Amino acid sequence: MADDAQKSSRRPRASTDSAGSMPTAIGRTPPHSIEAEEYLLSCCFLDGADVVARCLEGKLSAPAFYFPANRVIFEKLVELYNKGTAIDLAILAEELKTSRQLDEIGGYAYLTQISGRIPTTAQATYFIEKVRELHLLRELIKVATGAVESCYNYDGGLEEFVDKVEQDIFKVTQDRVSDGAVQMKGPTNEAMAVITKMMMKKGELTGVSSGFKDLDSFTYGFQKQEMIVLAARPSMGKTSLALNFAEAAAFPKRGEGVPTLIFSLEMGSSQLALRMLCARARVNMKLLRDGLLSKNGAEQQELLKAADDFSKAPIYIDDSSHLTIMELRAKARRLQARTKLGLIVVDYLQLLAPTDSKTPREQQVAEISRGLKALAKELDVPVIVLSQLNRSAEKENRTPKLSDLRESGSIEQDADVVLMLARPKDADEKFQVAADSAELIVAKQRNGPVGELKLTFLRDITRFENYTQ
Repeated sequence: MADDAQKSSRRPRASTDSAGSMPTAIGRTPPHSIEAEEYLLSCCFLDGADVVARCLEGKLSAPAFYFPANRVIFEKLVELYNKGTAIDLAILAEELKTSRQLDEIGGYAYLTQISGRIPTTAQATYFIEKVRELHLLRELIKVATGAVESCYNYDGGLEEFVDKVEQDIFKVTQDRVSDGAVQMKGPTNEAMAVITKMMMKKGELTGVSSGFKDLDSFTYGFQKQEMIVLAARPSMGKTSLALNFAEAAAFPKRGEGVPTLIFSLEMGSSQLALRMLCARARVNMKLLRDGLLSKNGAEQQELLKAADDFSKAPIYIDDSSHLTIMELRAKARRLQARTKLGLIVVDYLQLLAPTDSKTPREQQVAEISRGLKALAKELDVPVIVLSQLNRSAEKENRTPKLSDLRESGSIEQDADVVLMLARPKDADEKFQVAADSAELIVAKQRNGPVGELKLTFLRDITRFENYTQ
């Protein structure tokens, strides 16, 4: 390998194209190693199926190759692998000849040259990482250069502009770490740690408390990596219940509160703060709006105390009204880097903007649902997602069920827990609003029982509490 640099300097360089690397900047060559690419392709020839499979597992694709001839060869190797055809020099040459690409890559002579570049596949993993690392650097240069150009052409809307730059960088970096299978020893040890914790606590919570004893008896708290869907028809109080969950997480009855991030796509942060203040201080919102509360009375003292509590609470509110799932994940990741989150609330799923507005609505919702579940796993936190129900249960005058989740079956599929908020069957049907009591249905739970429980709703202060008769 001593003369590799000298040989590579004499190697004819084909022009780059749109499918692969960025063009060479004046006076500067993008990061690359043609030798590492050739060594990797040589490993593919030595043990095709295994090495190509490892490349795909490592999320290595044809555009990762800087030299166009190597890109074409790898693309053809993947085609052979996907078809189940043996990876052999003669077969590859014939396939390239059929697609009229053999001369483009330098003919049979170039294939023969790279096939003998390395005698063993022992270093295949190293070369996979090396090729992917250099590709990532080139892509970052491309994105950063584009960001610089955009800065010079900036025409307003700073927040949207910055979010767009972050999203572009996220697209480059999100797949940089490959997820491989792990031996059972690690997961078993983690599971035994959870079991030991359960046995020691004897029925105590293992997750973030909801603040409602009957619900916690079903779930033992909101667990890490779980996506919890809270669904209801409009005006049933799902935002109020979600805020109660957030308050319970930040102000638990025992132990320290966990940092909680609330994405509010429907209401502004000041509106949410008003509702949370009144709920915690137990102040009638209507009397407050009508100016009927005394200025120095007990209610004002309670509001001041609640305001002091919330000003110190680890609660973060993002009230961006137009967010894609990519932007939401980027924002959550950025906050997670500053403070380790314990709970995320999204209000609500159907208001998240699609990445591609041209795709069918069901596919859009499915993408958002998968993204939220991936967020829960990535950040290792429970994610509570509010969702709308369709009108079927109302029309048929029945209890809501999983199939009533609006716009996509992916929500019920991705969710670990599905909670449905409904009015009691004997409630007044005159107005479609929350009643004095509500039924909370645990319609799905992967790791626990399902069933129904009741909650008391104090509509004057928009607060749910444990049910009392």
